[in-house]
Amino acid sequence: MLPTRTLGTQGPTVSALGLGIMSMSQSYGDPAERDEKESIATIHRALELGVTFFDTAEAYGPFVNEALFARAMQGRRERVVIATKFGFTFGPEGITGVDSRPAHIREAVEGSLRRLGTDRIDLLYQHRVDPAVPIEEVVGTMAALVREGKVRWLGLSEAGESTIRRAHAVHPISALQSEYSLWERNLEPRIIPLCRELGIGIVPFAPLGRGFLTGRVPRAEELPATDFRRGDPRYQGANYDANVRAAQSVRDLAAAKGVTPGQIALAWLLHKGPDIVPIPGTKRRAYLEENVAAASVPLSAAEMRALDAALAPEKVSGPRYSEKQAKLIDR
Repeated sequence: MLPTRTLGTQGPTVSALGLGIMSMSQSYGDPAERDEKESIATIHRALELGVTFFDTAEAYGPFVNEALFARAMQGRRERVVIATKFGFTFGPEGITGVDSRPAHIREAVEGSLRRLGTDRIDLLYQHRVDPAVPIEEVVGTMAALVREGKVRWLGLSEAGESTIRRAHAVHPISALQSEYSLWERNLEPRIIPLCRELGIGIVPFAPLGRGFLTGRVPRAEELPATDFRRGDPRYQGANYDANVRAAQSVRDLAAAKGVTPGQIALAWLLHKGPDIVPIPGTKRRAYLEENVAAASVPLSAAEMRALDAALAPEKVSGPRYSEKQAKLIDR
């Protein structure tokens, strides 16, 4: 069974690895390959393996991912910590913008509660910072939802230093969810030290580099047209080739230890500190079991240093997002 960790100095106690369920509804692979029965079986298997922390959002689908999770959780609600997110607006083609006005937050939370089939959200994140609404107003509204019993703990996603400090001054922030992995280290210089100063847990999404660090995902041009990674600069052309070379040390260490490259990548994160709870996503039981087993992979201090150096920021080729997507990051 998985060990547990606590998110922040006052946040929830959860499994050391969570499960991101976004890919059960969108972004990766061919939609025709999605299988709700397998997705639900994956969630149930996660519970059997000791996973208690599950991550979804109204934006995933949009809306359908929360409902899928609710179907999987029938009769199991008390065994899990549910994290979901608000902060976007939607149209026929998906996300159209950000909106964290108080009235919209309340509308989004009521929708999430209804789709999740629960009376409370355990961990509520602002999905992306809305520059048009002061963070004090946003967190004030979120804090009111805590007082009303609709939400238990608060989080931010991809927020910058000033936003985090200002938010935490209004109400304790339990977790920051942001991209962090062996090949994406943007949190290390300033954000992680700040979170540790304030007692905020760190929840890395895309901890496997959107699958790249598993060594199993082809270059962008070979992926289905519907796959999000076709537009990922790091998967394209010469960037992909350079990143494959940089990640050779991960594959070499995995082979030497008799584990998979993905397990090395997750073990690296877990060894970065007890306040870190990665949420690798998958829609298949086999990959879930592989990911959970990473919690038992030991890494020495020398191995950690070697991995740090092999995939240092200057050795990773290409930005992590397109220019349009990068504009949503608060830095």
